[in-house]
Amino acid sequence: MSKRTSYAAVAAEGAESKEIDVTGKPENYDKQKDLLSAETGHFSLIRAMHLADLITELNGACGVLSVFSSLRYCAGDPSSLSDIYMALAFLPFGLFFDFFDGKVARWRKKSSMMGQELDSLADLISFGVAPAAVAFAIGFRTPLDHLCLAFFVLCGLTRLARFNVTAANIPKDATGKAAYFEGTPIPTTLGLDAVMAYWVSQGWIHDALPFGVWFAGTPLEVHPAVIAFMIHGCLMTSKTLHVPKP
Repeated sequence: MSKRTSYAAVAAEGAESKEIDVTGKPENYDKQKDLLSAETGHFSLIRAMHLADLITELNGACGVLSVFSSLRYCAGDPSSLSDIYMALAFLPFGLFFDFFDGKVARWRKKSSMMGQELDSLADLISFGVAPAAVAFAIGFRTPLDHLCLAFFVLCGLTRLARFNVTAANIPKDATGKAAYFEGTPIPTTLGLDAVMAYWVSQGWIHDALPFGVWFAGTPLEVHPAVIAFMIHGCLMTSKTLHVPKP
């Protein structure tokens, strides 16, 4: 019996009328879940998306375009900073879409597990991978720099995974909104983006990065400014740091 015909079977078995709507489907019928099944035909994934999900995709698009801008800078003239500024400019737009998708979901009363997963994946691109790509582009290019930036991105990944698992257990107010974040939310990496934008505006990139380079010419060569990314990664994954939710 297909999933589509099973609702008619429920009605035929004499289910209570209050549990069936005029279409013959249970009141708790999840259209998105039905469309995501393997039996619903072509374009079911697109038809399953809510408006808020499409806005979340725009958040992810901002992150991807930021990464491409960083790559374009690395492949072009290092004296032209337009691509770096573009890479940094995409990230606040990602934050706008990140806030806006939640407002639309509450307005339309449409939320889903798919939307939650999309939100986390888009945030990882826009506020984890994209800032690390900008940092690489402006001069954090030693092997040890790469390890530190990878640590930062993995902290963001871990923080988002923990949120998805524990969100239901965080205390909530009367409206159902979580009272606090465990660890700093990943969009707070925009603070690092603002710092990098200032460095770029001052010409503090490549060989002129703040605090110079330690252990130059050795396997331990590293730019100490990259420690800021590691500290932020630790704050994101903190279990004891509770940030009040606005």
